[in-house]
Amino acid sequence: MKAGKWIAGFLMLWLALAALQVSARVTLPAIISDNMVLQREVKARIWGAAAPQEKVSVSIDKQKQETVADAAGKWSVRLNKMKAGGPHEMTVAGENTIILHNILVGEVWFCSGQSNMQWVVSNSNNAAEEIAQANYPAIRSITVPNVTAAEPQADFKGKWDICTPQTAGSFTAVGYFLARELHKRLGVPVGIIHSSWGGTPIQPWMSRASIYNAMVAPITPYAIAGAAWYQGESNAGDAYNYRTLLPALIKGWRKAWGERDLPFLIVQLANYGGNPAEPADSAWAELREAQVMALALPKTGMTVIIDIGDPEDIHPRNKQEVGRRLALAAETIAYGEKLAYSGPMYDSMKIEDGKIRLRFQHTEGFLVPHGEKLTGFAIAGEDKKFVWAEAVIDGDTVVVSSPLVAQPVAVRYGWADSPVCNLFNGVGLPASPFRTDNWKGITEKDDTR
Repeated sequence: MKAGKWIAGFLMLWLALAALQVSARVTLPAIISDNMVLQREVKARIWGAAAPQEKVSVSIDKQKQETVADAAGKWSVRLNKMKAGGPHEMTVAGENTIILHNILVGEVWFCSGQSNMQWVVSNSNNAAEEIAQANYPAIRSITVPNVTAAEPQADFKGKWDICTPQTAGSFTAVGYFLARELHKRLGVPVGIIHSSWGGTPIQPWMSRASIYNAMVAPITPYAIAGAAWYQGESNAGDAYNYRTLLPALIKGWRKAWGERDLPFLIVQLANYGGNPAEPADSAWAELREAQVMALALPKTGMTVIIDIGDPEDIHPRNKQEVGRRLALAAETIAYGEKLAYSGPMYDSMKIEDGKIRLRFQHTEGFLVPHGEKLTGFAIAGEDKKFVWAEAVIDGDTVVVSSPLVAQPVAVRYGWADSPVCNLFNGVGLPASPFRTDNWKGITEKDDTR
């Protein structure tokens, strides 16, 4: 009996020591792994878990940072700023040692939203050709799986993939084409952190929400250059409230990353659905308007794609042009380049002898119609009844009129789910749909003002 008790006690002690030994092992989250891209020119954070009070060191590129895990076993260090380049090896050492391989330093973008951001390269235009040419070893991508959580999570299941013809087909198409453009223009490695979920409204992506706790919170310690957001289709029916929801999401993410002016790029909804025979209200137009309003926040930019959607498909295939236009905005908003990145944006109006003269920002020298004459303009008087209007370009302005409206007070452009509109600027970027009035829309409830 005594021998049996001794053996049982020994086994229990051995198991306890073994468990302690396992718990003492230094571990890293999935995003800190082989093939990752670290954000250049910032003090990037490296973090993980270990035994309480365990000493941990992180070494890379001739620097070594040391720390001690806290009482909960959590630890983090900040690396010295690093220039773009690589590949590097990183050694993370405590009671055990982890060596990470093939690390690059460059630009990192967080790409999020719903199905149009989730849309992959293999389902985009010219997919076979694009995939065959996708040999960019300095572009890396990691995808966050579609999961929810009641509380903020510290990790997720995923890995960094190197861009090759074997992997690129499963990359987010918008994110990949954005990364490809930035890689070519900036000449540095680019990493994409892809976290999107088809059909989701904006609310679950905000702090203290479920697709946020599992699909945003684990990323926020990781240094990024900016975020690209392609979402809104699922909020079109509640577009008026999107005016406050989108700025709240932007501010919330900036707070979570600890970057007050984190660059934030918005993809405006493309043309999809019907185009009525006569001017009418449109929930999708109101959602686009709410996206424009978010540009009042600093360090935000918007990519207009009203010309490259598909009226019969909510998922337009031309993601290449979306990525190209996003890259133009990124270079301006995030990197300070003086580029023409936006199409014409409505600025002001003036009533002149039964006509309305519109002025725009981002004309890039001049305005042009894509076609014989301008389309997509409607005009109304005090009765708020819109009719299609004649519109002509006069220098850097557009003059709108109709013989049916003797005393006009308001103009709308591209105000439909899938409008036929063709105002562009001098570098071939389309004007954003807009309205000059603030009359109550169809998504504005009686209690929203």
